[in-house]
Amino acid sequence: MPAFPAPGRSALRRGRVSRPGQVYLITVTTRYRQPIFGNHEAARVASRVIHASTHWGDAQLLAWVLMPDHWHGLLELGEEPLDRVVARFKAAVCRELHASGLFEGKLWDRSFHDHALRREERLLGVARYIAGNPIRAGLVDSVLAYPYWNAVWLDSSDAQHL
Repeated sequence: MPAFPAPGRSALRRGRVSRPGQVYLITVTTRYRQPIFGNHEAARVASRVIHASTHWGDAQLLAWVLMPDHWHGLLELGEEPLDRVVARFKAAVCRELHASGLFEGKLWDRSFHDHALRREERLLGVARYIAGNPIRAGLVDSVLAYPYWNAVWLDSSDAQHL
């Protein structure tokens, strides 16, 4: 049976619609899946950028995790198009890593994967999936032992449900 090639960047963009108020699960990979963020200094620099609300415009970052070779985020879109928000995030992380001297060159793959959550998909369930990535990858035994993630619910009474 012939192998089918993986979909290219254009296939990822096909059908992408930016809807204000829509929540998206975003995945961005490093170029060639290099484990850049396996370096704790690089992960700390990137985490500071990710956590800063200034890079998200009118979108709200609900939950995120930074893995050695990729990033997952749960993003509620504002009026700005999704690809513009993600491009600004990617550029900000890259700029800070270059400025810190921790990385040179192209950091991210050119495109990203997005999944618009349907009504029946529960936000906290998707946030749990995001936070659980380091456990599934065998990096830690408990999400509390992994420093490179956050969720808006951690500052509220809903934190106990994560």
